[in-house]
Amino acid sequence: MLSDKDRIFTNLYGIHDWHLAGARARGDWDGTAAIIARGRGAIVEDMKASGLRGRGGAGFPTGMKWSFMPKVSDGRPSYLVVNSDESEPGTCKDRDIIRHDPHKLVEGCLLAGFAIGAHTAFIYVRGEFYNEYLNLQAAVDEARDAGLIGQNASGSGWDFDIVIHRGAGAYICGEESALLESIEGKKGLPRMKPPFPAAMGLYGCPTTVNNVETIACTPTILRRGAAWFSALGRPKNSGTKIFCISGHVNKPCNVEDELGVPLRELIEKHAGGVRGGWDNLLAIIPGGSSVPMLPKSVCDTVLMDYDSLRDVRSGLGTAAVIVMDKSTDLIRAIARIAAFYKHESCGQCTPCREGTGWMMRMMNRLVEGRAEIAEIDLLEQVTRQVEGHTICALGDAAAWPIQGLLRHFRPVVEQRIADYRASATSRLAAE
Repeated sequence: MLSDKDRIFTNLYGIHDWHLAGARARGDWDGTAAIIARGRGAIVEDMKASGLRGRGGAGFPTGMKWSFMPKVSDGRPSYLVVNSDESEPGTCKDRDIIRHDPHKLVEGCLLAGFAIGAHTAFIYVRGEFYNEYLNLQAAVDEARDAGLIGQNASGSGWDFDIVIHRGAGAYICGEESALLESIEGKKGLPRMKPPFPAAMGLYGCPTTVNNVETIACTPTILRRGAAWFSALGRPKNSGTKIFCISGHVNKPCNVEDELGVPLRELIEKHAGGVRGGWDNLLAIIPGGSSVPMLPKSVCDTVLMDYDSLRDVRSGLGTAAVIVMDKSTDLIRAIARIAAFYKHESCGQCTPCREGTGWMMRMMNRLVEGRAEIAEIDLLEQVTRQVEGHTICALGDAAAWPIQGLLRHFRPVVEQRIADYRASATSRLAAE
């Protein structure tokens, strides 16, 4: 279990002052200029050595991502874009960071911006996060007024400013290239890759897109050292992570803990355990609604990190742990998720545009059992035709929850069909 001295987010629950004075009292903005004085290359190497992986879902190594940016400008400016769209169901970590610890993000933007050669950062905030946006804007204004950002930021000789851009509530804009399109004032449609953002991103310029939690971790890592961060967690899964625990637990919460913590320990120590006890557990979605659910037999022993969850054919994603006890109608739950992805598909790719509707309608019939047994395999086949055949990962996100249901709970689906047939037969006999 993570000790308090190793926590990065020391005001996650909003107990302390989130303004500049409170942030400084907790150690933020301490020696920022000295960190910048190490140079771009040294900072990128420190981030590589720390082992920090992107906290937005994909888990790509952060230092490596920064190293893709051009070392010498070809005349175009470079940009840092911070993704705070956070529309993944079950996820609410970035919201609490910008609400209660915004200066960690602001300082992180400066350090990350310097490391990639950017003088401007754009923070894309989900439109519904209005009060959080006000806190973040206030933190940016405080930092600018104090000389921490702006011209000669923090006395480092590096000019740096931050622009906050509010989205309009589209899930697809959480995808990095759709987010760039949205900032540019266009419809949020994902771009084909390559070119990748590091070559041609925002306004056609070199761009790095990172999640809020990733950037907010940066100052503490650079201040305390890569060795400290990499010693937490597990090999190739280092550091701490904010887990969002919701659903059928006694105390739903956000909590920061080490990567690699056992899922059962995470729930029992921080969230008061499963409602009705661990034996009442049916399934858990471990990383937000887009990753496949896991049955209790896997949840008993699985560790919460990128590689461990990949090995059991799920994923850490955003680390939004959605707990479902035995009262849950799993088929209805996945049908509800299928409806969400059908609604949020941008419609640009045919497999996703058509497939999400197909999957939703088939799931709606399965909720009642109005289907043939053979249609279970047909549904599985449709998910395979959508998965991996779209420009962005929304097609995968729509397919994986259904695949998880069919992989682990196919007998439940078959029983629903059998029950519907039996009730239909009894109704006909009564008539």
